[in-house]
Amino acid sequence: ALTPLFCSDSEDLFGDYDSILGDSSFLAKLDDVETSIRKQEDLGSAPHHSSDTRRSAKLNESCRENNELTDSLLTDCLNHDLLIHLPSSQLVLQQGVSDNCSPAHVETTSTPVVINSKRISNTEKDRPASKVRKSITDQLKQAMLNNASAVGTISKKDFQKEAVVTKEIGIALQAENSFNSETDLGPFFGLPSKVKDLIKKLKSIDDLYDWQKICLNLESVQQRKNLIYSLPTSGGKTLVAEILILKELLCRKKDALLILPYISLVQEKVRGLASFGLELDFMVEEYAGSKGRFPPVKKKARRSLYITTIEKGHSLVNSLIETNRLDSIGLVVVDELHMLGEGSRGAILEMTLAKVLYISKETQIIGMSATLNNIGDLQIFLKADNYTNDFRPVQLKEYVKLKDTIYEVDPKEEECFKFSRLLNFKYSGSLQKMDPDHIVALVTEVIPVHSCLVFCATKKNCENVAGMICKYLARDFLRHKEEEKSMLLAALRSSGNGIICPVLQKTVPYGVAYHHSGLTSDERKLVEEAYTSQTLCLLACTSTLAAGINLPARRVILRSPYVATDFLKRSQYKQMVGRAGRAGIDSMGESILILQEKDKLSNLVCAPMENCYSNLMHGEGRGLLSLILSLVGLNITLTLEKMREFLSGTLLGVQEAHVSPDRSLVVLVEQSVEILRKEGLISSSTDGQVSAILHITKLGRATYKGSVDLTYSNVLYRDLSKGLEGLLLNSFLHLVYLVTPYDMVPHCKPDWMIYYTQFAMLSSAEQKMLAALGVPESFLARKAAGQSVKKAWDLEVASRLYLALVLYSLLKETDLWRVSERFQLTRGFVQTLLSSSSAFCSCVLHFTEEMEELWPFKALLAELTRRLTYCVQAELIPLMEVAGVMEARAKQLYNAGYRTLTHLANADPSLLAKTVENLFKGQANQIVASAKMLLQEKAEALQEEVDDLLTKPADLPT
Repeated sequence: ALTPLFCSDSEDLFGDYDSILGDSSFLAKLDDVETSIRKQEDLGSAPHHSSDTRRSAKLNESCRENNELTDSLLTDCLNHDLLIHLPSSQLVLQQGVSDNCSPAHVETTSTPVVINSKRISNTEKDRPASKVRKSITDQLKQAMLNNASAVGTISKKDFQKEAVVTKEIGIALQAENSFNSETDLGPFFGLPSKVKDLIKKLKSIDDLYDWQKICLNLESVQQRKNLIYSLPTSGGKTLVAEILILKELLCRKKDALLILPYISLVQEKVRGLASFGLELDFMVEEYAGSKGRFPPVKKKARRSLYITTIEKGHSLVNSLIETNRLDSIGLVVVDELHMLGEGSRGAILEMTLAKVLYISKETQIIGMSATLNNIGDLQIFLKADNYTNDFRPVQLKEYVKLKDTIYEVDPKEEECFKFSRLLNFKYSGSLQKMDPDHIVALVTEVIPVHSCLVFCATKKNCENVAGMICKYLARDFLRHKEEEKSMLLAALRSSGNGIICPVLQKTVPYGVAYHHSGLTSDERKLVEEAYTSQTLCLLACTSTLAAGINLPARRVILRSPYVATDFLKRSQYKQMVGRAGRAGIDSMGESILILQEKDKLSNLVCAPMENCYSNLMHGEGRGLLSLILSLVGLNITLTLEKMREFLSGTLLGVQEAHVSPDRSLVVLVEQSVEILRKEGLISSSTDGQVSAILHITKLGRATYKGSVDLTYSNVLYRDLSKGLEGLLLNSFLHLVYLVTPYDMVPHCKPDWMIYYTQFAMLSSAEQKMLAALGVPESFLARKAAGQSVKKAWDLEVASRLYLALVLYSLLKETDLWRVSERFQLTRGFVQTLLSSSSAFCSCVLHFTEEMEELWPFKALLAELTRRLTYCVQAELIPLMEVAGVMEARAKQLYNAGYRTLTHLANADPSLLAKTVENLFKGQANQIVASAKMLLQEKAEALQEEVDDLLTKPADLPT
């Protein structure tokens, strides 16, 4: 709507530039006319005799013609075709001006008469005009000033019409800037309708649930306040977060950060959102394991969605703070926010969020959390609103099995459950002995038509339960989806280079498998895909599946209320039973918890939800020490006072009385600073003074930039420095030893006979290197023979070297199965060792970049990181860079002719699905989309590098 503008007559609103003056051709005509008029007026005003009457008449006629010419020029200007684009109220005003310019209204002036809001008195009207003619430019300026200060006589209808038109124009302009002409902006929660179509096409979601619509229309969401929302598992939390992320990327033109708890979830989400990025023109970047650039490439044209693990998210935020770019992140979304209360990872998540809150006030934080008993503490920490709902797309019925009776869980009942049915399974004596809990009978009530998950306490129990179930299943199960199961077995065999797990070989034909961390990445992915496509109907799994990717089932059975030897937490129980019921497939879901004693039930069903507490003090306060070190290194807080101010805004500050009842924040800060000073990680300008300025040392900077655990920073520096004295470069073994994670050592006890055998197979240079590190042949020979060793040897170094030999064998052979068998280790442990080593190698690389004396490691570790990340033949690495493509799939793609990233990015998904065995159309679409996104990311990074090289320096001397 128009707002009247009030100004003094003398005020120049146009400054040194007038938009009208920008049209030089128009002003040239005015100047010519004005010059001519003034000459004629000068001549006409001079005294003349009767003999000059005819000449005077000619002059007056000429003057009149010039006045008409001026009127014509102005009328042409004011009636230009462009005026048809003006809002209605502007046209009303313009019509008034045009009317006053018409011959019926014009009396003695050649410029339009502008009706001012002030009433013109008769005296002023009758006052003779000044003989000095004003410049036409001045008159135009005065006319515009008068128009600006005038209150137009606009009807209410016109006023409303203009408001609508103005709004529509604003939306259209926004849409034009953001998208092409095929899209619009606004109808889908502020997003173009194209987003709704993509959600339907890519996610098969026609409409949102009512709670999702309510949540997206919350005042806190509309006003961009921080928000925590909690719903049961499978309630649709993620879609709300994705819509908010898209609004940030497309509408506000800001980057977004999505933090997920596990690498598998990051890879799944990168694959799932890559298609959205390609369609809506934004980047999707993976930050997990050793992947990710710090700081990220600064992009001019497109926005980025960073999908990260908890650890990589912290490193990313640190790099953005260091380069003063944190304000480029408009939204941070955290999945599983309740992980703030889980050990060292919770401490890292708390550090990340606290830094964002302290530095970037405009960044919105959205947290998805399980229901917590003390959600109020998290609200205070994040300065957030809270939304909760108990919605589930599929009804869940919870049951408990006690001996031969099934009870339905009902918290309203006095004992929390009520009788449901009596089991009357006809078990033989041998079956009753093998399966006293009736698991076989309970699963055969639903499989193979429906799916089932059986949660077990240990990995070994998963394999035993899967084998036991298949032993007593009917032969009919073998014929169900027989062809698909044969293809799965072939794919599993191919992933193991001809070797297949004997348990899976027996169970897969029945549609049964196990799922735990002992599987390789390839096996896990194949099993998950087969279960999703209903080739497999039952998985015996550990609790990690409940926290990982979404694999729902019609029935969920909890073999026992334990995870290893620990009794289930209520949150863990809810997460497991929440997998029951598949939206769009099942009409209901059911869970059955097998108990031996009913008094345990109330601990799971009727007890309140757990509390979430800060973990900055976890592990003797290592989280707090890391936080303070990075605060000093990033120049966020450099004094004790500022440090206390920062900590008061953390979850630790909110829960100080509970988490640290004996020591206040003041004491904690002082003690932590003193520890860091003793470790040589920070220094201060005036020791002992409250106002002392804290400084980070080179070692301290390398520690926080490399995300190295403070426990190992000095040890790592010592090992790297010592390594330079006699670095073995004709073999990877020495470098591999230096990047073998210290925290993996306690999880593996060397088999000394295997150790000695492997030592004997090394080259003489490699054997000398081991001896120099403290593991000579004589030591290994005595240990292998079972003899005592008199001299004190460093067993930790020996154990770390043993793990290094495992990794070294992997790099040489790239066959995980054979290496696992040779060292008598589970393939799951070897897989974990490999992924941990690649991540730690990346950390060590960043560590050495900050230490000038360690410069030789920079180039060496860059290549080693790449090799450890993929640990495959070199030609497969470009394909494995694509999110979710494992070794087995990379081999299939390579053999099918897709040998580079460019090949994959330009592939036809339909042809790809037909060419590659056991690859579904949806998976092919995701692979191609991920490859395209990665290719664009690499190309854009190169383009930005070119632009930087060609950009003229801002500080160039003049």
